[in-house]
Amino acid sequence: MSKRLEKRHKRQVLRAKERIKLSEPDLRTPEEIKAARETSRSTAGWNTTTSRTAPGPPNRGRAVPMASSSKADS
Repeated sequence: MSKRLEKRHKRQVLRAKERIKLSEPDLRTPEEIKAARETSRSTAGWNTTTSRTAPGPPNRGRAVPMASSSKADS
């Protein structure tokens, strides 16, 4: 690797290390963690009623022919 590429790589690595955000430790008790997991499980299930009634994406690919087109009449 040339010196220029080595220097560039070092700068990129240093900048990437600066951007790393360390997460804070979870200070909850094991009981609180279990309770939070149980509550999130009960609300995180798939809701089949909304997916059936929700409208699909618009069909933009289908071109609707115009009723009075000069090309269609000839």
